[in-house]
Amino acid sequence: NNYSLKMTEGEKTVQVNPMKELMLEKLCINISVGESGDRLTRAAKVIQELTGQTPVFHKARYTVRTFGIRRNEQIAVSCTVRGEEAVRILELGLKVKEYELYKENFSQTGNFGFGIQEHIDLGIKYDPTVGIYGMDFYAVMGRKGFRVSRRKRKNAKIGAPHRNSKGETMKWFQQKFDGQLSVGKPKNRSQQRPHKKKRK
Repeated sequence: NNYSLKMTEGEKTVQVNPMKELMLEKLCINISVGESGDRLTRAAKVIQELTGQTPVFHKARYTVRTFGIRRNEQIAVSCTVRGEEAVRILELGLKVKEYELYKENFSQTGNFGFGIQEHIDLGIKYDPTVGIYGMDFYAVMGRKGFRVSRRKRKNAKIGAPHRNSKGETMKWFQQKFDGQLSVGKPKNRSQQRPHKKKRK
């Protein structure tokens, strides 16, 4: 029998399938600098200090003159964290957001992401030689049994009832972190350039 019993307040027994339990599979942290050189190296130090892992550098796919980037130029750095360490770092990021996310932060596949503007809010000591960097967090959710879609031998699809949904992940976020959900779209305004006002 794969079902475990949980007792509620009214002493009623509820059957819970442990295979359906939602969990954080991995946390992807990304800093997109937009240029190579010292700034990118310093951004890598920030991620390494936060995660304790060696980050990976990413190259530009195209040449974009307006942004001043060339094809195959290293412009970003990222790191993937799993296990208890991923939950710990995710909680640090959510604490900066005051445990409040928009419903638009959650994807239809049951994952979610958000960004912070200053890495020193995570508890990392400010270093004048490094500067201040913003970063993106992206949490990938999963369940036991998801491996069947990724394994090499006897690969199979995950059935629709076992897949993640947006509603389930939002409920997990509210229960796990006592989080709050706001209606609307996340504000993603750059401080670098002024935005045009809408015409009435």
